[in-house]
Amino acid sequence: MSLILVLNCGSSSLKFALLEPSNPSTVLSGLAEKLFEDEPRLIVTDGEGKQAGPLPGQGHAVAMRGILEALRGRGLLEQVSSVGHRVVHGGERFRQATRITPEVVAQIEACVPLAPLHNPANLEGIRGAMEAFPGLPHVAVFDTAFHQTMPPHAYRYALPEVLYREHGVRRYGFHGASHQYVTRRAAELLGIALEHSAFVSAHLGNGCSITAVKGGRSVDTSMGLTPLEGLVMGTRSGDVDPGIHAFLAENLGLSLREVTEVLNKGSGLLGLSGLSNDMRELERAAAEGHAGAGLALEVFCYRLAKYVAAMCVPLGRLDALIFTGGIGENSSLVREKVLGQLGILGFRLEPEQNARTVRGQAGPITAEGSPLALVVPTNEELMIAWETQAVLS
Repeated sequence: MSLILVLNCGSSSLKFALLEPSNPSTVLSGLAEKLFEDEPRLIVTDGEGKQAGPLPGQGHAVAMRGILEALRGRGLLEQVSSVGHRVVHGGERFRQATRITPEVVAQIEACVPLAPLHNPANLEGIRGAMEAFPGLPHVAVFDTAFHQTMPPHAYRYALPEVLYREHGVRRYGFHGASHQYVTRRAAELLGIALEHSAFVSAHLGNGCSITAVKGGRSVDTSMGLTPLEGLVMGTRSGDVDPGIHAFLAENLGLSLREVTEVLNKGSGLLGLSGLSNDMRELERAAAEGHAGAGLALEVFCYRLAKYVAAMCVPLGRLDALIFTGGIGENSSLVREKVLGQLGILGFRLEPEQNARTVRGQAGPITAEGSPLALVVPTNEELMIAWETQAVLS
């Protein structure tokens, strides 16, 4: 059996999964966390359950060696044929997944100004993995690559052309692996050819984005230059008046960095509710009468419904609206509220089916005669494995 190791490196953590591309189930998965704290640890989940243990030091390279030993200890190391890396930002340089070479590493480094929080961590993971697995091919799979098919009228901002030409200021989009996977899966479930399909894909988790996918290609999306644009998210504001930066700087004395921190880490569901960024907690609190939680839920669903309607414009027609991600797959209440505001497009919920479709279930949630809305569980790791396999085949 030939297995692909999929890596997703954050600034202080490293998620991994070991997959056989023809099988959606993971052979092994885990998380190296608290990589720069006093007690970094490795959590591994396999067929026997979950095991956790300390790492012998700090940093991504140490975590990578811990993963290597976890594979070796389970007799899986020799079956690993390649490594797929999630890389957040590929700019305009990368329109598809790419085998990693020194030149590719340099180009990912050149994209750091576009993703200063994410690409450096991705690069640390790449370097650590290439040191731990020197004999294997490594492939970079970019969050932004799927959206490189957007036309200029969808990705350009109404800003001076020089900012785009010389500094790459444009809309890029993210969650590409998720949107790509669920639209492929939806076409399969519906028995339609992907190249003739038209989907609106809503990835709803702590980060949220919505994408119009026509013929298997992204034609518009809600996130922009950064993952801050678009929908209300767990701690990100989503769309705000750009003048807010100047207003907060002039009236509260906040620096540009401080305003950006507020918009990224103190806003969204957390900021609106004053309680939590977790939709499950907010739904419980709203049901108990917490005004902030109720407002956060209403704003989240209203903004999402508006974006669903907007994303129908570039499609011209719609095969299905897809809900995915932790919230999209599990919150029947969010789905109910969103579809309830889309009656103008003809959507009508099937309440019992909606209530049943949670915890990894896939299927339709709309009534007969309504435009179709589907829940499709995402599998970003499997999509990265497929992309890795395609590059190397």
